[in-house]
Amino acid sequence: MSDLPHYPLYIAGEFTAGAAGQKMDSINPATGAVWATFDCAAPADIDRAVAAAQAALDNPDWRDMTATARGKLLYRLADLIAENAGALGRIETTDSGKLAAETTAQTGYVADYYRYYAGLADKVEGAVLPIDKPDMHVFTQRLPIGVVAAVVPWNAQMFLAATKLAPALAAGCSVILKASEVAPAPMIAFARLIDQVGFPKGVVSVVTGDAENCAIPLTRHPGIDRIAFTGGPETARHVVRNSAENFAVTTLELGGKSPILVFDDADIDAAANGLIAGNFGASGQSCVAGTRGLVHRPIYNALVAAITDKAKGLRIGDPHDPGTHLGPLCTIAQVTRIEETLVTARAQGAKIAFGGMRAPAGGHYFNPTLVLCDSPDVETLKVEMFGPVMSLLPFDTEEEAIALANDSDFGLGSGVFTQNVARAHRVSRRIRSGITWVNTYRAISPIAPFGGFKQSGYGREAGAEAILDYTRTKTTWINTSEEPMSNPFVMR
Repeated sequence: MSDLPHYPLYIAGEFTAGAAGQKMDSINPATGAVWATFDCAAPADIDRAVAAAQAALDNPDWRDMTATARGKLLYRLADLIAENAGALGRIETTDSGKLAAETTAQTGYVADYYRYYAGLADKVEGAVLPIDKPDMHVFTQRLPIGVVAAVVPWNAQMFLAATKLAPALAAGCSVILKASEVAPAPMIAFARLIDQVGFPKGVVSVVTGDAENCAIPLTRHPGIDRIAFTGGPETARHVVRNSAENFAVTTLELGGKSPILVFDDADIDAAANGLIAGNFGASGQSCVAGTRGLVHRPIYNALVAAITDKAKGLRIGDPHDPGTHLGPLCTIAQVTRIEETLVTARAQGAKIAFGGMRAPAGGHYFNPTLVLCDSPDVETLKVEMFGPVMSLLPFDTEEEAIALANDSDFGLGSGVFTQNVARAHRVSRRIRSGITWVNTYRAISPIAPFGGFKQSGYGREAGAEAILDYTRTKTTWINTSEEPMSNPFVMR
């Protein structure tokens, strides 16, 4: 029997093996070795999870629970997350290669997302309508939308799960959380905390597995009412097609090729730090990675020099070591894709200022890389690479910078570095992205909506309005007249 940790599925309040007996290995990206195993869901497991979620909606323990009481459960979950942030962070780091400093801090902060929606749970209100019929009392209610399929990728799992799970539970829904089959251990460990909170059985299930046996049966299941998906555009197209089977309300938070615009009046040191944060933070494995650096030509050389100088101090190594700046990439496929993309970029005339190769550290490591481009058509400016690769392209005018920023199929994040307040407002408004950071980058909050334009998806996560996306409006008409209905063939 293996001594490796094993992570089962969590369905209907029970930790269980998959119905088909399928198991998969989880790879530690820092070593390239198997460190744990996990169970994979089969279609029968999805059926069981959906049935349990539907039953939970009819269970008086959940159906009739007051919104305030639901909020208290979320407060309890938030406390457990905060108490276990270190342990969850270590598991995520081992499983995905992300820095422990980031996974632990992010998990601790994620607790605030649950607290935020815990506070909103009993603030979802209907309305009494000033109807144009004096003998009618008409009001609306916001009722839970139903069973939610929440699909999250391997990167930023606790954050991306919180943006879906917290508002869904606050609204009174039941949720099946589908973790990526790449590095799913943190989600199963998280399920152990969910199990301690006291949610009725079936309110939350956590599953993982491949597309054919898990993701497709889940997103096309007739019992699913809402799909909240984070992932790549190609997978999202399949999700949208699957939703045609159940007409589930769907929101998509997809990939990006976020531009960071640096104007000649910017603080060069701050801009260099922003570009490093947007490209080398999380080893570039972020959907909002600012991989298209657009730089005003008068400061282009100075900014390249500042970034190059700062990069010399970056340390690559063990993601559990507090002194490490860049850990491994999650999969070896990412490393290979970066290498292939850089070959194309060089052939297109791009120059590699530094990096451009695997780091000799074993595991899935790649050196931080700066690509200098003289054309917007260079491959590294076009494709999402999910690795520590920064590309810089000079521009001459504000109009050109805005045009280059918008010359992308994606529109999730963007950044602007300038000391001119008028320019900051003017430019940020015209960039077609769901988020713009000015003189900073990669900041998040439960209070701020998160989502994109164009092929970066639709719908918004976080913010007060997100909870409404997990409800449906019900309208009730009450006849207050003592007179019986008159002509049944005439609409009132």
